[in-house]
Amino acid sequence: MHRSKICLSLLTLFLMSCESKAGTGAIVGAGAGAAGGALITGSGTGAFIGAAVGATTGTIIGASLDDSDRRSLEKQSPRTLKKIDNGEQLSTEDIKKMTKAGISDDVIISQIAATQSVFYLSTADIIDLKKAGVSQRVINAMIQTGNQ
Repeated sequence: MHRSKICLSLLTLFLMSCESKAGTGAIVGAGAGAAGGALITGSGTGAFIGAAVGATTGTIIGASLDDSDRRSLEKQSPRTLKKIDNGEQLSTEDIKKMTKAGISDDVIISQIAATQSVFYLSTADIIDLKKAGVSQRVINAMIQTGNQ
């Protein structure tokens, strides 16, 4: 039972490093599966098996949402998607287009990090981003890139 807890903890820590909908799905699935497995079997082994099944299912469901985001962004702004795929610097316009395409804050922030984009936002830029519906959380992440 002790080994199951350690494995489950390591799996959870690994999955928490994912900043995608697939990663989030895996985390949620693992948690629900572990709880269900423990309740059904009353053992750590059941919890571990439940976590594995839940993580797999959650990853599959989450990955399909990532594909949905990709299709939405490709429709809204193929140039932004190309920049992401090529690891190019994103612009404030790209961030606005990602927001308009319905991409989550977590995914936008992870793409800012993945592309190593740096922003030096003026007050006018921040107002423009707010008017475009970009969340304060994403704006804060953008500001932080210029402070490093």
